[in-house]
Amino acid sequence: MQVGIDSFAAWDDASISVSPSMRLRRLVEQIEYADKIGLDVFGVGEHHRKEFLDSAPAVILGAAARTQRIRLTSAVTVLSAADPVRLYQEFATVDLLSQGRTEMVVGRGSFIEAFPLFGLKLEDYDSLFEEKLDLLLKICNNEHVQWSGRYRPSLTGQGIYPRPLHKPLPIWIGVGGTPESFVRAGLLGLPLMVAIIGGETRSFKPLIDLYRRAGREAGYSADQLKVGVHSLGYVAESTQEAANDFFPGYAHTMTEIGKERGWPRITRADFDAQTGPQGALLIGDPDEVIQKIIRHSKALGGISRITFMMNPASLPHEKLMRATKLIGTHIVPALHEELDGNNDG
Repeated sequence: MQVGIDSFAAWDDASISVSPSMRLRRLVEQIEYADKIGLDVFGVGEHHRKEFLDSAPAVILGAAARTQRIRLTSAVTVLSAADPVRLYQEFATVDLLSQGRTEMVVGRGSFIEAFPLFGLKLEDYDSLFEEKLDLLLKICNNEHVQWSGRYRPSLTGQGIYPRPLHKPLPIWIGVGGTPESFVRAGLLGLPLMVAIIGGETRSFKPLIDLYRRAGREAGYSADQLKVGVHSLGYVAESTQEAANDFFPGYAHTMTEIGKERGWPRITRADFDAQTGPQGALLIGDPDEVIQKIIRHSKALGGISRITFMMNPASLPHEKLMRATKLIGTHIVPALHEELDGNNDG
């Protein structure tokens, strides 16, 4: 099993008194440290909101390309609002800089700001993604592309450059809880990254089964139908310390988002329930989190990748680095040993 961290480059919480420049420099420092300490993958999200600094993930990943072994990925790229040609060029460039360690996780995004920002209609939410994914995959597999669609001028054999070192450039599909998205990924034989940020992780098993069934029926092997999980999580020396560190910022962030989406205010009782044995949050000391990940993997029929999202808690850089160290020195080797059958991801 691959183990990693995802970041949204959260910034403007009042408790963090650093400049945007320093926040991004510290993020690159964290990626470099994650590489040094043995993590397998680091992902950077994409948002177009004041409280995040990740609107250009390929630029951030490019700044971290001098790392040695860690895989660099988006988490996720909002493909619906992007030009697949330009997107491919950006990530192919990062792949060349990183000597073949770059991937993309593409999705429709959980926020809608990108649509009006780039002159797109929200009612085209799904059709935009489907068409742009089709084009992106054609570019991945063909240097010269013949293609036409509704939302972008046609390609009539133009070459798309540069080509990455990693051929084809790995593309994962990032999904939430929509059955159609799981089926689509299976029919295309693409690896799946499931964002599980609440509820019970095991409740996603029927959706993952849909993905695997669709993939098998489309003729893809089990090795091609990889499943990763993106979870809110944080590790400290003790479970109590981890919970106390994470809860205040998490409650603030989720409550603010909840005002937009009609969610109730997050309470400590809600949070504690989510950190329990079946809850989605990976909060605790290393041993407790290791056992929870193993339990989640078994409940979902096996997973190839787990990534920790620590940003919603708006934690200080020093605590993020300390958690990164605990993940790299305790959780990575334990999961590589325990789940060695999935170690190649």
